[in-house]
Amino acid sequence: MLGGGGLVAANVYASATENWGGGSGPNETGHVLSADGMATIDCPDVGSRLTAVPEAARPDVDRELALLDRQTADAYRQLQQAGQSTGQDSGSVDDTIMNPLKEQRAAAIGRIADAVGRLGERPQGLDALAACTLRPGDGASGGPQATASPTQGAQPGGAGQGGNGPVASDYADITSVQPDVSNPPQQADASRGTFTSDCGVNAGGLFNSDNVIVAPGVSNGAHHFHDYVGNQGNNAFASDDDLAKAGTSCADQGDKSSYYWPVLRLQNGTQERDAGSPGGGTEGNAGRIVTPKQVTLTFSGNPLGKVTAMPRLLRIITGDAKAFVNGPGNANASWSCTGYEDRQLKDKYPLCPAGSDVVRSFKFQSCWDGRNIDSANHRTHVAFTAPDGSCPAGFRPIPQLEERIVYDVKAPSLADGGRTVPLFAVDSFPEQLHKPVTDHGDFINVFDEDLMRQMVDCINSGRTCGPGGDGSGATASPTPGSGSGTTAAPGDGATQQPGDTATSAPAPSASRPGGEPRTDATTTADRTATPEHTATADRTTAPARTASPGHAADQGRAASHRATEPARPRPTSAPARPTSAPTRPASGSTQSAPAPASSSVTSSSSPSARATAPGHLPPPSAQPQPQGTQGALAETGTHLWPAALGILLALSGLIMLLRARRLRY
Repeated sequence: MLGGGGLVAANVYASATENWGGGSGPNETGHVLSADGMATIDCPDVGSRLTAVPEAARPDVDRELALLDRQTADAYRQLQQAGQSTGQDSGSVDDTIMNPLKEQRAAAIGRIADAVGRLGERPQGLDALAACTLRPGDGASGGPQATASPTQGAQPGGAGQGGNGPVASDYADITSVQPDVSNPPQQADASRGTFTSDCGVNAGGLFNSDNVIVAPGVSNGAHHFHDYVGNQGNNAFASDDDLAKAGTSCADQGDKSSYYWPVLRLQNGTQERDAGSPGGGTEGNAGRIVTPKQVTLTFSGNPLGKVTAMPRLLRIITGDAKAFVNGPGNANASWSCTGYEDRQLKDKYPLCPAGSDVVRSFKFQSCWDGRNIDSANHRTHVAFTAPDGSCPAGFRPIPQLEERIVYDVKAPSLADGGRTVPLFAVDSFPEQLHKPVTDHGDFINVFDEDLMRQMVDCINSGRTCGPGGDGSGATASPTPGSGSGTTAAPGDGATQQPGDTATSAPAPSASRPGGEPRTDATTTADRTATPEHTATADRTTAPARTASPGHAADQGRAASHRATEPARPRPTSAPARPTSAPTRPASGSTQSAPAPASSSVTSSSSPSARATAPGHLPPPSAQPQPQGTQGALAETGTHLWPAALGILLALSGLIMLLRARRLRY
């Protein structure tokens, strides 16, 4: 009885205190390093090899590219399961995971080539991209090298709450990073103004795991959840007309643009509403979603000259969601801490001192090709400036969007794997292991034309406009309790060249940034804009307008302020007025006539179908509950079998004791 009881107590205690970090410890310098390395699957990026995608073939190609992502995610989950089993050898992993994956990819790649070939020149060399490689786990820099191999697969338990990262080596002490700020000098003709849009912090909790830019019409096309501010109608099935008619969380209702990025989570054992959903817990994205403390959206000018208007419905993705396996060439996220923003990290999460908040920022491409509002790879229609601020030949400067997102999260306790103070990390594709280098931001311009003209005039005339501005040309006053972080210093429009180190300046950039990259060449599939549209940048702007109280959005405001202020009704959506919006051209076309925004694209599903599409986060029905995952007592079925044996022994001892007492008397 005593032995059984002791076994129960020991096993329950061990399971309850098990941490997620998996073997961290300090080195000689006192920095915490992790010996953990997790194997992952590295598949060639098919989309980046496509050189031309006819417009009519785009839906089929997008669908197959999304299928390739799903196949990789499924194979990675199989790899995790194989790593938790014993007796696996390299041949078994090849037979059960890698070879079937190659066959599935070969079929999808063949369908992509067929779709393009039916309407244009069949792409060559795609067949060689079917095979993926098993990438062994990398040891922490300066620490012992991990020994993950094909026979091991993902290490049992992995790291992080979802079992696929992060690890201790994904973090760096911000105070150890050297300051480095280098901005190009501004010329006499520079556009020195800034324009800020206040769109809240997504306190209302608008999330989904779609990406309408990269995988339109595909639920869970991102395989990770996004925060949305601004446009409230963005999902995989949203047409241009849907976006134009949707509500907005922005204070000025003229800004219906969609701003979105992967959510940040605290891996504290919380079971979020998406714990059992695709894109969430089922794909290793686990823990409590953190609402930003501040979100600042600032548009700035060009150091050499004036900017022109962004075309309506322009799509821009900055960063690379697959940079961990693709390499850092397109990575473009910056991480820092309040009070230390002259120190920036690209491939590490910051460990901030007490009293300092985590700062996450993106600077978007600010050169436009003058014709296309999208491209086959979602990159080649826009570009970053050169170090001196100049745009590539044939490109013109447009306002540069900078997103600055602040989180009130503490530096995690790496020595115990985040058990004392939880780890934080962004959502990612499962096989990308929550690496900070995979962070990325997305933007769809749905400014109305009047407000876009005001923005351009404000920037070109050197004024500071928007909430917190100097009042000259301000378009909306800040709403009480907006929590939008408008006190941050606006961006200066500076960019840097690719290849910056972890100590780069605040806006490291890449020569070909993109989210889920597809191609390197502008194609006949590119959406096109009429040259006349860009003339709006030179028009005399109308007097700046101020948003009426009834137009202030209620969705992006902090919950505490919503509780004390009456809800402000959202205006009824009216049909989008005709604009000279760029539209998708017919196959083989490179330019199209002006068309109403409402006719650009038709929705592929009804509103009711979109509301129930898989991958969309349902409304919360209760407060988050403790999640039964690694390190929790809910693992009784897999980790507490010694306790069950102890209970059996204790009961057996009790029965024997009772029988002995009867025999005695």
